[in-house]
Amino acid sequence: MDLSYTPEEEEFRARLREWLARTLPGLPPRPSPDDWPGRRAYDLGWQRRLYDAGYAGVHWDATPSVRLIFLEETEKAGAPYVGANFVGLLHAGPTIAAEGTDAQRARWLPPVLRGEEVWCQGFSEPEAGSDLAALRTRAWRDGDEYVVTGSKIWTSHAEVADWCELLVRTDPAAPKHRGITWLALPMDTPGITVRPLRTLAGPAEFAEVFLDEVRVPVANRVGDENDGWRVTMVTLSFERGTAFAGEVVACRRVLAELAVEARKNGRWDDPALRRRLGRLNAEFRALWRLTQWNVSAAEASGGVPDAGGSVFKLRYSHARQELYDAAAEVLGPDCLDLDRPWTPDRLSSLAYTIAAGTSQVQHSIIAERILGLPKGR
Repeated sequence: MDLSYTPEEEEFRARLREWLARTLPGLPPRPSPDDWPGRRAYDLGWQRRLYDAGYAGVHWDATPSVRLIFLEETEKAGAPYVGANFVGLLHAGPTIAAEGTDAQRARWLPPVLRGEEVWCQGFSEPEAGSDLAALRTRAWRDGDEYVVTGSKIWTSHAEVADWCELLVRTDPAAPKHRGITWLALPMDTPGITVRPLRTLAGPAEFAEVFLDEVRVPVANRVGDENDGWRVTMVTLSFERGTAFAGEVVACRRVLAELAVEARKNGRWDDPALRRRLGRLNAEFRALWRLTQWNVSAAEASGGVPDAGGSVFKLRYSHARQELYDAAAEVLGPDCLDLDRPWTPDRLSSLAYTIAAGTSQVQHSIIAERILGLPKGR
């Protein structure tokens, strides 16, 4: 498989680098991590700049290789991350682009690209654990509407979102994977209660969402009724396939910074630490090549990542935790100071083996879909 870039792709890289060099110095200061209304405004402002410059649609309209170049160059340049736009740009948006009707794409995609609307993800539920298909939020048909009752947890950016990609159970009698439907829920609909959840690292970027007979138009259904599990697998393939690509670049940058800090504070003299950092360097170089491989495979299959994204997600989750464990070793006692670089990232890294599908789930996907092993009973 050819992992090199074409001359046209390298030309795109050069143009993007030049635009970033001109644009980034003029950005306003970033708001504090706990100021979510401020972060929403900042992230939407950055998205609008991308839109005006012609880069907003790179996540959907460009080839996977161009998307990868975009993620690589923006991270290297220190550009703002998608932030509050994460679900809209990297989850819901690509799913609607792949599975939505023409009318749905026309309604929901342009506001995300222009930096006008924010989406959240209403998948996980309090009693379902890592078994996403065990969801119990109920939706029943009432004419041209679904009536939804239930609750969601770990709903990313719900407190500042305009829309929610929502999974509901529309046929309780069907096998659990076959009775699920994917809905787009307006977050200002009566009957919705949002309760922010503060994480170990400090900010409240998740929330509980309670739904009490919330009415959602049938026109907001993406895919067929009871076909939501298949649509969800499209969503998760994007989440596990390329959504973390920019973070691999960030981890490689952090690794270089750790080596500089270790030389400054004398911990570089520890051969065990040097070996650990060297192994992590090889790990993240390999993960970047794996990302390129997955992108090439996605291009060959029409742009949707395949189960290879689970291989990446599984290894990346653990490598990220190992990276910030090494950061704690470099910092020594200062690793307990939340104001020091890398300490909040170390706390947030603990969630990576759970978010976007637990490591156990990824093991099952790899075993069944790649290795062809029989399903457990």
